Amino acid sequence: MTLLANATTSKYFNDISLWNDSLSATPEGKKQLQEIIMATCMTQTPDGGITFDMRKGPVKTIHTYVFCTAADNNLRLYSKFGGEQCYYDEPLDEMQWQIGDSTATILSYECIMAECDYHGRHWKAWFTPDIPLFFGPWKLRGLPGLILKADADNGIGFSATGIEKSDRHITPMYSPQDYSKTSRKKALADDEYYRNNRESIIRTKHGDVQFNYNPADRPLYDAARYAPEPDYTE
Repeated sequence: MTLLANATTSKYFNDISLWNDSLSATPEGKKQLQEIIMATCMTQTPDGGITFDMRKGPVKTIHTYVFCTAADNNLRLYSKFGGEQCYYDEPLDEMQWQIGDSTATILSYECIMAECDYHGRHWKAWFTPDIPLFFGPWKLRGLPGLILKADADNGIGFSATGIEKSDRHITPMYSPQDYSKTSRKKALADDEYYRNNRESIIRTKHGDVQFNYNPADRPLYDAARYAPEPDYTE
């Protein structure tokens, strides 16, 4: 994941997904993307058959984009929930941090720890005043310095692996018209329902589809354990 940030705006995204979406925004680009994926993922077997391994190509697997705009006090998240592309907004000031005395050195920067409760989890974050930006990874924001590391319970967390100045522009969302507006809790609830019922949903849409596993053997998605924001279940 990449975080682009300046004094007023940030964008958190996956570079392969951004490249896919930039090409898919035009008919010509979409055709070019299909040709690239076919060339990288298709293999001809010795007996003349053809196999596809989508792991070989630049295929979009991460759908999340997070845009923060300090001037508007707004965060907008785009992603795929329950098989549908949606977005939702929330105010930037929802995170209320308590800054402590603990410090740590991360990527050669002196960082200060802060804590807050946010959407069902308790977060500890380390920010550096040496980079006086309001933002951090994912939806984390609101401290007087760039957040370089953050941890919650159950192994959920983020850690910066490098920092550099960049001349990249914080471009707006590609094809925003393809996303429908929703609320945060509805989006997360829809996503959980899809994860736990996707086989029946797929069969409803496409008829009798065979899976190479028994859906009954797949464990249910446990929001309390895996979801960064488990409060949607309350």
